Amino acid sequence: MIQNILQSPQYGFLRTNPVLGGNIIFLTLGGSYAYGTNVPTSDVDVRGVCHNTRQSLIGFTPFEQFIDNPTDTTIYSFNKLIHLLISCNPNTIEILGCKPEHYFMQTKTGTQLLANRKLFLSKRAVRSFMGYANAQLNRLQNNLARFTLQQSEQEEHIKRSIDSAMLGFEDRYKSFKNGSIVLTTDISQKADFDTEIFMDINLTHYPLRDFVSIWSEMSSIIKEYSKLNHRNKKKTDEKLDKHAMHLVRLYLMCLDILEKQEIITHRQQDLPLLMDIRNGKYRNQNGTYNAAFYDILHNLEKRLEYAKNNTVLPDKPNLKAIEAFVMAVNQQKLADTNS
Repeated sequence: MIQNILQSPQYGFLRTNPVLGGNIIFLTLGGSYAYGTNVPTSDVDVRGVCHNTRQSLIGFTPFEQFIDNPTDTTIYSFNKLIHLLISCNPNTIEILGCKPEHYFMQTKTGTQLLANRKLFLSKRAVRSFMGYANAQLNRLQNNLARFTLQQSEQEEHIKRSIDSAMLGFEDRYKSFKNGSIVLTTDISQKADFDTEIFMDINLTHYPLRDFVSIWSEMSSIIKEYSKLNHRNKKKTDEKLDKHAMHLVRLYLMCLDILEKQEIITHRQQDLPLLMDIRNGKYRNQNGTYNAAFYDILHNLEKRLEYAKNNTVLPDKPNLKAIEAFVMAVNQQKLADTNS
């Protein structure tokens, strides 16, 4: 069925686009169809990888990825994909673990890439997957706060979200002494607010660009929360359940990598649990999630902590082996182009 869709006119770019055409290494499914969590209204997402163009390899014309929004298609350049795989990026590592029958187009290089998938597995998966999982959790908590908390409680929730984000700032930006940025809630003078968040800042000779990035991250949390005011409640409930489902799925995929050294994208054994979450079976009448759902999260967190400390995976992947593979692929592609 999916293969027939790819032959339709709307996917004609796969054959006619000069960057793609004969350069495609493999095509596969992404999103809910790849995970097995699709419903009748689910869109078909196509993911893939193609060779870098000759110009991007030895010239100065960049090429990182091709995106076709109408068909939800994303095809990464080979070099771009490799860099993302090295960091164990969840959106890309998963396309190496699809069901065999979900690879619709696959060249010899595609077969080699899939055969070498374990080259990219390392403890970096913890940080990458948990970063995505925390983003899902924040969306979940922000949505719940919007519909179940009073304004002053909502403000405290936003403050906690920003405080949590600030814990990771020192990993990415120049550190500053504790207390340099302090958030508090207090009585507001705004007509629609009972309380609001205030900030005290004490920074001296601090890099401007780092501060702009910090400010942007804090601002994005508030903007994301504000968007909820304009969303349809029923639609928000459906998205909320998807966030909850993907949160659990990310934990499970990360555990497979740490415990089994495997990438398992199609969650066959977990589908009853994941679909129950997606169908709202872990929700209370007031829209919040019940204790059973948080028990699931707590148990997954404990498993992850143990797996992180006991996995046989290295701290980082073998970059020399990966580079040798990349060089062999690109050299062969250039040779084929010249012949």
